[in-house]
Amino acid sequence: MSSRILVLTNDVNDADVLTKVLRGDRSEPFDVESLRSLGAGIDRLRQGGIDAVVVNLGLPDSQGLATFEQLHAAAPHTPIVALSAANDEAPARQAVQRGAHAYLTKGHFDCGLVPQTLRNIMQRKAIEAAFYTEKARAEIALNSISDAVICTDLSGRVNYLNIAAEAMTGWSREEARGQAIENVFRIINGVTRQADFNPVELVLQRDEVMGLKANTVLVRRDGSEAAIEDSASPIHDWDGHITGAVIVFHDISAAKAMTLKMAHLAQHDFLTGLPNRMLLNDRIAQAVTLAKRHNTHLAVLFLDLDNFKTINDSLGHATGDQLLQSVTTRLNACVRSSDTVSRQGGDEFVILLAEGGHEESAALTAGKILAALAKPHAVGDSALHVNASIGISVYPADGLDAEALIKSADTAMYHAKGKGRNNYQFFTSDMNRRAVERQLVESHLRRALDRQEFVLHYQPKVNLATGRVTGAEALLRWRHPDWGLVLPDRFVPVAEDCGLIVPIGRWVLREACGQAQRWIESGLALASIAVNISALEFHQAEFAQALAEMLKQTGLPAHRLQLEITEGGLMRDAKASAKILRELKSMGVQLAVDDFGTGYSSLSYLNQFPIDILKIDQSFVQDIKCADDTGIIVSAVIGMGNNLKLQVVAEGVENQVQLDFLTTRQCDEAQGYLFSRPLAAEQFADILVNGMPARLGNEPKVASCCQ
Repeated sequence: MSSRILVLTNDVNDADVLTKVLRGDRSEPFDVESLRSLGAGIDRLRQGGIDAVVVNLGLPDSQGLATFEQLHAAAPHTPIVALSAANDEAPARQAVQRGAHAYLTKGHFDCGLVPQTLRNIMQRKAIEAAFYTEKARAEIALNSISDAVICTDLSGRVNYLNIAAEAMTGWSREEARGQAIENVFRIINGVTRQADFNPVELVLQRDEVMGLKANTVLVRRDGSEAAIEDSASPIHDWDGHITGAVIVFHDISAAKAMTLKMAHLAQHDFLTGLPNRMLLNDRIAQAVTLAKRHNTHLAVLFLDLDNFKTINDSLGHATGDQLLQSVTTRLNACVRSSDTVSRQGGDEFVILLAEGGHEESAALTAGKILAALAKPHAVGDSALHVNASIGISVYPADGLDAEALIKSADTAMYHAKGKGRNNYQFFTSDMNRRAVERQLVESHLRRALDRQEFVLHYQPKVNLATGRVTGAEALLRWRHPDWGLVLPDRFVPVAEDCGLIVPIGRWVLREACGQAQRWIESGLALASIAVNISALEFHQAEFAQALAEMLKQTGLPAHRLQLEITEGGLMRDAKASAKILRELKSMGVQLAVDDFGTGYSSLSYLNQFPIDILKIDQSFVQDIKCADDTGIIVSAVIGMGNNLKLQVVAEGVENQVQLDFLTTRQCDEAQGYLFSRPLAAEQFADILVNGMPARLGNEPKVASCCQ
């Protein structure tokens, strides 16, 4: 397709000569249009399709330089060639200075130079347009990337910033232009806080690519900082000579922060922020190295919250998490900055006493922890009570590395649980045997339900005014095929620790309710059956609903069931306990507080709890040594029960002196070996038929589960 030339002149001869020369070009003829006025020419240019304009600056409607300026404004990207009179070239030269691409002198039109000149002008314009397009594309690309780009000349003066660089440095392109690179791109070492040598200067000196050093920090114009990385490179001309430098960099602050966070999370518990098992092991290893070098001691405390699972299951994990955070705060307050409090997982914590970790300081710290944790924890609207069992091991006597010391402390912790919880115990070599026994009990216990190894015995409850059997307490026994009859104090604590107490407790309830209903259907007089409920089971979600379904399945009337919950179990969360008790009471179930007087001071809560029965713990009954004994606690409980219209039952009555004391003070009911040991279902049924026999003797001797 040939190029189209617009000739603007009112000189007919000039127009004819130019048209003839351009159309007659041998290499590539031009299409020529000729017009005589500026207005007509501008209208034609607006229609498009003109590749170049040849214009006489003296037109009927415009004269001189103004003619060029109006044409250039109408078509700024179209090449314009001015025609000049032979004796007056000044206007044409001015037009070239203002942007015209060339001028032609009249009298020299009819030669081959005119087409060639126009062709060269248009080719140059095409190259300029292509260059502009590439430059615009590069500019858009540089401003679209997230990396910052700064260019300098050979003297290190800034001559370009992209948008990202403006944002990163705080310098606008106009303000930065001509500034020394060290003013715009100011960097320091993030560790030493000293100024770093600018890589652009090195690039200009060495003419080679230079990377940024590690820990490079950019100091923005406003003084704020950002961690950056990347490199600087030389810029060369087409002869390979260096003309400047370009530095490309990006903000790695977020990535660096994430790296640090991930490193922290790898060594710390996400909930409490405490060191985790991995970091603790490392710190114990370091402490052991120092203790060995200086011939000193260190101590490890293994702490387990005694009733956390109950709270977590009954009030939800969110409440449990807040309680763990409260515990963390108190543990940190009980130790020194040189010590380490670590969360092992769940409700287990390990504390390293790295300095002066002898037995006296370990005991002192453990005592402080028990006292601190015993105070109510305000979580939401609840005041939660939690205790801890703590085991203590000491280097080097109880272990020479982290694994051995933690294992010994863990073993001692279980011994503390066996001692009644809420106490601390030091590791002894004898505990290893007990730990092995505990593991053995747990492994066998997990199969006991499926193998139907559990059995219930029933201990009569006697009305002290009439001497008649009014009910029974169902007591769990484990009839192990090899160990014989195993009593609860040996396996119930293990079941509570490993979570088996809930399914075992459900079995006990179902079996006791079913047996009581069978006796009643046989015509035997049984006023009630009492079943102990563990705190963990009591605070299980939907416990009341499950109990209602159980009563429906067995057919036992709800008023014939007595649920016994320990005082301590109720007081772990008094508010939640009150709600559950009211739900049970609405079903018609009788409610008893077991082991009353051994737990928290809960007298103020008795009016809030819909309790029917108080059971006096056997330890208080056994303190009665003679008929004249004051028995202050027993007397107080009986008196309080009578005043509050509650039934009072004494446990563990073993002799006539205790019976006389209780009868004199008008205790309602009693149970114990004086009346009968716990009996199998068939033996208890015989009592219901024939009445209470003479004292049957003590519980049969039970073989150790390890024999």
